[in-house]
Amino acid sequence: MAASMACQAAVRGLRAASTKQLLVSRNQLARVSPRRWLNLQEYQSKKLMQDNGVTVQRFFVADSASEALEAAKRLKAKEIVLKAQILAGGRGKGVFDSGLKGGVHLTKDPAVVGELAGKMLGFSLTTKQTPKEGVKVKTVMVAEALDISRETYFAILMDRSCNGPVMVGSPQGGVDIEEVAATTPELIFKEVIDIFEGVRDDQALRMAANLGFKGPLERQAADQIKRLYDLFLKVDATQVEVNPLGETPEGQVVCFDAKINFDDNAEFRQKAVFAMDDTAESDPLETEAAKYDLKYIGLDGNIACFVNGAGLAMATCDIIDLHGGKPANFLDLGGGVKENQVYAAFKLLTADPKVEAILVNIFGGIVNCAIIANGITKACRELELKVPLVVRLEDDSALSSSGGRRIFYTPRTQPCSPSSSANEIIQLIVLCCQMWETC
Repeated sequence: MAASMACQAAVRGLRAASTKQLLVSRNQLARVSPRRWLNLQEYQSKKLMQDNGVTVQRFFVADSASEALEAAKRLKAKEIVLKAQILAGGRGKGVFDSGLKGGVHLTKDPAVVGELAGKMLGFSLTTKQTPKEGVKVKTVMVAEALDISRETYFAILMDRSCNGPVMVGSPQGGVDIEEVAATTPELIFKEVIDIFEGVRDDQALRMAANLGFKGPLERQAADQIKRLYDLFLKVDATQVEVNPLGETPEGQVVCFDAKINFDDNAEFRQKAVFAMDDTAESDPLETEAAKYDLKYIGLDGNIACFVNGAGLAMATCDIIDLHGGKPANFLDLGGGVKENQVYAAFKLLTADPKVEAILVNIFGGIVNCAIIANGITKACRELELKVPLVVRLEDDSALSSSGGRRIFYTPRTQPCSPSSSANEIIQLIVLCCQMWETC
């Protein structure tokens, strides 16, 4: 997926989109975050780094209090950090429904680790980034706690304007990098990486120096930077963000926390990495849509949008809102769609209780409308569709047979006939469709 908002601010203009904007009214923008298809827990990212020679804290993973206690004893560390493993940020300030405050705890007593894990595992943790009901914690990470004498920020990400990967760093790490970019932009450093040469020694050393590493630590940091780039290439990443890349009092450079984003198109050669995908915290409808290669994002309205092509999807959402309606989703079939995908899309749409009507808006320039029609027919028969359905199909054959006029179908599904409010929705959708005549 795209780079984080933090990275975008840091490089001040790198064109790595992290959100898509849908125009939902003349004066308002709705920001829709695309689903991050591959979701890795912190310990999984750390394992990838560890396996590729990047220095991280020693750690173990546990899914029971007894395992956590045993892991704490095996570490034989002066201090231990226990972290609840969920995908949302803000764990340290979160609250469990068990009454425990904080999803990150430090202790020097291994016995305490077992007690704390017992109040985390099986309970829901609520943070500023989770749903109101929180997320159930199924795994904890038990790691060696290291003192950090200094924190820096480092990331490697793909940048369209440079046609390749770019290193971004700042000596101000462990904080909101957006704030650093806004208040002290001179502390943001950038190095463009030649995709044929890779990270050169002089680049790595220059970045290490800009991050504030001195003496032997400069060479050590440069080595870590090169190893992170090797990881970036090896796993087909689009971003590796380390915050903080820290320096310990003992003179060690350590990657204390990392976020890795991956190129979805590389799944065919990254089977082991994608097998770690954790979908437990993702929207079930989005997860199901991904199985059929459908791009689905749930919205707050009641009119389901079933379209082909991201541009048409956004335009359809816009025009519905322009006429006073609210789209229930953003569903892009894409080109080369097959009949089973159409059927699966209908199952997704009808599974959303908010949906009161479905608008199918298909342009046949990139898909055969007959495939769409067959899929719709099958879905209507087998799913016993209970909501009004409006279908707009347009391709070359439709234009030639109707003199360029578009045809609209508004079947009233049985046994449930549309209510008065449903009829109003149908009229609204037809009005939206008619506007395409003047576009």
